[in-house]
Amino acid sequence: MVSETVLYDVTDGVATITLNRPDAMNSLTAEMKEALRAALERAAADEGARAVLLTGAGRAFCAGQDLREHAENLAAGKGLDDTVRRHYNPVVHALAALPKPVVAAVNGVAAGAGAALAWACDLVVASDRATFVTAFAGIGLGPDTGMSWTLQRMVGRAKAAELLLLGEPVKAPQALELGLAARVVPADELAPASVELARRLAAGPTVAYAAIRAALDHAASHDLASSLDKEAELQDRLAATADHRNATEAFLKKDRPVFEGR
Repeated sequence: MVSETVLYDVTDGVATITLNRPDAMNSLTAEMKEALRAALERAAADEGARAVLLTGAGRAFCAGQDLREHAENLAAGKGLDDTVRRHYNPVVHALAALPKPVVAAVNGVAAGAGAALAWACDLVVASDRATFVTAFAGIGLGPDTGMSWTLQRMVGRAKAAELLLLGEPVKAPQALELGLAARVVPADELAPASVELARRLAAGPTVAYAAIRAALDHAASHDLASSLDKEAELQDRLAATADHRNATEAFLKKDRPVFEGR
C-alpha cells in the first residue's frame, strides 16, 4: 500500500494501482496525486512488476480534481496552487516513462483528469457502464493532465475539439467506436478481464513492449526519417536481448517462447 488513498499490490507480475476514495468517486486531492506518482515510480522500479493495472475503487474510475479542495484553494487566494505543474504533469510523465505496459480498467465515470489518466495508459478496458467526460470547459478551464496531447492523437483534432468544447459524456460503446477504449466488457467481467489482459502482458516480451512505447512516442512528434532511425536503433538494442534470442530459437523448434524481460 502506498497510502490509504492509493493502493499498491503486485500479484503474478502485475502491479495493481487502485485509486481509493470511493465515497468521493476517487477525485484527486494533492495528497492523492503525490501518492499516485509515488505508486507509478514504485512500479517502474519494482522488478516483480512486469505490467501495471490502474483502476478505481467503488463505482467510479476517477472524477478528476477534488473540487472541494480546489474551492478552498480559490477562497484562500491560491488559485490552482500550481497543481498542474507540481502534481498532474509529473504523474503523466511517470506514466509515459514507465518501461512497462499499462492497462486502465475503467469501471465507471472517468472525468477531467480522470479521463486523461485513462487515456495516458497503453490500453483502456472499460465496463459497459463506464462514461468518459472531458469536463474541463464545464468549470471554465482548459485541458490538462496531457489531454490536449493524447486526445487528438486518438480521435483527430476535430473530434478532440468537439469533445473538449462541448464536454458531452461519451458512453462505453461510443468510446469503443472512437478508439477511446480498446475493449468494452460487461461490468461484472471488468475485473477478471482487465487482470487477465495485464497478466498476459506481464508474461510477454516486456523489453520489446518498452521499445514499442518508445517508438510510438517518438513517431508522434517526429518525421518519417527520424522515426525510421529510431526504429533501427531500438531493433539493434532488442536484437541483443535474451528474450529475442530465446524466442527465435523457440520459433525454430516450434515451441512457445518464455519471456524473462531481459
